[in-house]
Amino acid sequence: MRPCGGPGGEGDNVHDGSAHPRRTADRQRSARPRPPRRCSSRLGLCAVATFAAAFAACTHAPTVLREPLVPPGPAVYAQGLPVADPAARPAPELPENWQELAGRLTLADIVSIGLANNPETRGSWLTAKAAAARVGMQRSAYLPTIDVEGSFAHVNQSAVGGQFTFSEDIYGASATLNWLLFDFGGRSARLDEAWAALLASDYGHNAVIQDVVLAVEQAFYGYLAAKAQHSAAQANVREAQVNLEAARKRHEVGVATIADVLKAQTAFSQAQLLQQSFAGQIEALKGELATAMGLPASTQYEVGWLPEDVPVEEVTEQVGPLLDKALADRPDLAEARWRAEEAFSRLQSVKAQGWPSISATSSGNRSYYLPGFFRTHTDDWSAALVLRYPLFTGFSQHFDVKRAEAEAEVSKTQVTSLEQQVILEVWTGYSDLKTSLQQVKTTRDLLASAEQSERVALAQYKQGVGSILDLLSAQGSLTTARAEEIRARSNWFLAVARLARATGALKPLERPEARAPREPTTGDEPR
Repeated sequence: MRPCGGPGGEGDNVHDGSAHPRRTADRQRSARPRPPRRCSSRLGLCAVATFAAAFAACTHAPTVLREPLVPPGPAVYAQGLPVADPAARPAPELPENWQELAGRLTLADIVSIGLANNPETRGSWLTAKAAAARVGMQRSAYLPTIDVEGSFAHVNQSAVGGQFTFSEDIYGASATLNWLLFDFGGRSARLDEAWAALLASDYGHNAVIQDVVLAVEQAFYGYLAAKAQHSAAQANVREAQVNLEAARKRHEVGVATIADVLKAQTAFSQAQLLQQSFAGQIEALKGELATAMGLPASTQYEVGWLPEDVPVEEVTEQVGPLLDKALADRPDLAEARWRAEEAFSRLQSVKAQGWPSISATSSGNRSYYLPGFFRTHTDDWSAALVLRYPLFTGFSQHFDVKRAEAEAEVSKTQVTSLEQQVILEVWTGYSDLKTSLQQVKTTRDLLASAEQSERVALAQYKQGVGSILDLLSAQGSLTTARAEEIRARSNWFLAVARLARATGALKPLERPEARAPREPTTGDEPR
């Protein structure tokens, strides 16, 4: 076995520890073609010594890895895993009348619960509190600092070659005062930086709140849309069952073939499958809404229905005022602007570090001596004005200023980029709102015509004038029209929420009490 040799037999020149490493390296080097000499003899000796040490380590490496390494089994890792204590988890914050509200939660209730339990809002609030504490820290630079010390010492000393020896105990207290009087605006710049960071954190907290509100509203309207789709699917099942009964009756009296019954049965089964699919989506979206509120997904609650009353008036407000409002009120944009101001204040603070500073310092102490050979205690004090000027810092001050200037420019660039993104979001939200409004009108007309067409097709089929294909086609069109109308209504509410978030004015929509969707009738009765 060759421990570390490669092709060409280099691994056979392994010394057993008795041979000198340099001779071994020389033998290995002599077996290779000599490259042109490009370095000094000292560098060559270093390279030979390094190679010999590495080669010796390789020759002894197999002795370390002779015994096979057996990884521990899964049970060993499982024993070290911490066990979560359910009692240690913080309980979600719920209103006092939760049992009453859980039966009929409104959007305002859901948003309030979500803001109270969402960890992102709590984290952003704590960040703002930390920024407020930083402002207090920077204010303290305008006040003096006072340090107090106490000491006790036992001294044993000798003099004149050990002919005289004495010992005594010394104890006392001292106080030192330092006060920065002037530093060319350094303290002021650091305080401005802390204030900018505080305002940026506050606006960031507001932005997180609006993001949470938007996420809750999206989950809320998604759940309501799924409930509406499930209700429509139930109506489709009932109508498909009516069509199946009509086909069976026509087949029993001999005016329809078995193919009509089979086609109606297929349509009925497809309607049932669609209903079951929406039933599963309802449970999943209900869990997502509970999670958005900061509650366990298994929490039992109930909400209303997707509102049927959607204003169909044209959007008369122009996009220009919306853009102005967004650029003035968006909290994340305000946060970016204050971050840029923070970077500018940091630049001023870094520049001030290269200028002189004037400080006042004073100290006083009293020391007691036991036994007191001359005096029992002494009082010492001093006072001074200190001028400090960083004459040369190894160019670190110069590069600190350059870095701060670059960071300030980056912050300004981020503000410009975010402004462009805000304008795009407002424009997109405005266009989506206009589109969803037109879709609500179109889908309502489509639903009305589809309902009329399905009634006519069913009546014609019962009278023996129409075919089963016409009836099933009308039923399929009605199913599609119902789904599209529900989707258009939910998209309208979501478009309103997104546009409100884009303009920085997101708040829960106050709507009348939503009622359950009307139950469609069957047969020849008007629906």
